[in-house]
Amino acid sequence: MKNLVVLLAGLAFTANGLAGNVLNGKVTLVIDGNTIEVRADDNETYKIMLYGVDSPELGQAYGEKAKKFLEKMILDKNVNVNIQGKDRWGNRLGVILIDGTVDPRYDLLEAGLAWTAERDPVQELETIKEKARDKGKGLWKEQDPTPPWIYRRQQTMTQLKSS
Repeated sequence: MKNLVVLLAGLAFTANGLAGNVLNGKVTLVIDGNTIEVRADDNETYKIMLYGVDSPELGQAYGEKAKKFLEKMILDKNVNVNIQGKDRWGNRLGVILIDGTVDPRYDLLEAGLAWTAERDPVQELETIKEKARDKGKGLWKEQDPTPPWIYRRQQTMTQLKSS
């Protein structure tokens, strides 16, 4: 019985730690076009990746532009982060609202500075991305832009061959 109570408590803690938590805090750093650091009200710093979008890597075309766009929009702003879980590398994924209302994912997609997630894209976000693509905005000016997940795989393969 004691083991069952410990197990249930552990499961509750784990589930609570992954999804459904809301962090409130201030953005202290923009790492790239879809990754930020937030100093939360508990005075801890959390690395958060925007849930459902993937911006070009810093070594790619539009990578620096996406980062600067997000910096201008979110750096030093108060945010609410609804944690959606973690990716396969353990990064926290979150839906971020600036001052409780503005979702930067929409702006990144509208400006053509992000793709929707490779796996299970959110339909609402996919619609915004397709409108930007149809209008030839941002990275969609390129004939065949390389998605960041392909770019990361290519970089990994290059590193493996040079070892």
